[in-house]
Amino acid sequence: MKNRTIKAVCAVAALSGLAVAPLATAVAEEVRVPVMSQAERGAQENLPRTGMSQSSVRNGWGNPIRTSGPVGNPPISQWHYADFVVYFEADRVIHAVLKPSR
Repeated sequence: MKNRTIKAVCAVAALSGLAVAPLATAVAEEVRVPVMSQAERGAQENLPRTGMSQSSVRNGWGNPIRTSGPVGNPPISQWHYADFVVYFEADRVIHAVLKPSR
């Protein structure tokens, strides 16, 4: 008797799960980025490369318009130039990103 009750409860649970399954839908937002836009502009621009020191960046591109950081551990800082931003971990470039075209 007890075994039948357990089987009946399991059957009801399984069927109710199937009844709800069609109601559950996934929603996603599509973001479109022009293919290779950052890479194409980056090839045209002369950007600091990964691993360069802060002094090398300053010698090659001058003083930044604005800086922020360092923040966190490891310390991450940003140097903002007119057309791009350079991200540093401690004293070394980890990434340079072009600002959106105007």
